[in-house]
Amino acid sequence: MYKLEQVVADNGKLIIYAPHIDRVSSTWGDYIEKIGYHVRDYFLSQMENFKDVPRGVLAHSTHVCGTGIFKNGVEKPRIQVVLATSIPRKKCEQINLGYMDPAEIRIADYMGKEEEGILYVDHAGETLYRLE
Repeated sequence: MYKLEQVVADNGKLIIYAPHIDRVSSTWGDYIEKIGYHVRDYFLSQMENFKDVPRGVLAHSTHVCGTGIFKNGVEKPRIQVVLATSIPRKKCEQINLGYMDPAEIRIADYMGKEEEGILYVDHAGETLYRLE
C-alpha cells in the first residue's frame, strides 16, 4: 500500500487485490487483530495505550493505513484502503480496512482507465511510486 499511496488522490481508494491472502499477517497478525490499522497520529496521541505493542507493529499498521489525521478522537485517513482478499469482511472491518469480494472483481474493468482517474498497477509492490 505504501508504495502507491503517493499517487492516490485525497479521499481516493486503493484496492489491494490478492485473493490468495487469507490472513492478516503471519508476523504481526495477532497484534494487528487487536489494534487494527490506523494513521500515525492515532498512535502518537495515545501511546500509553500501546506501550506493550512492539514499535514494528505500530509502524506496519501505519504503513498499511497510510497518512491522515487523528483529531478530537476522530481518525481520518487520507485515503481508503480496501482488501480484496480471502480475509472475510468481518475481519477487515475489525482491523479498520475496507472489504471487497475478490470473486466480484474483474481486473479488465480497471485497466486502461487512467483518463477516468483509475490506475491499475500489476505487481504494485515491486515499485515505489511518487508524483513528479
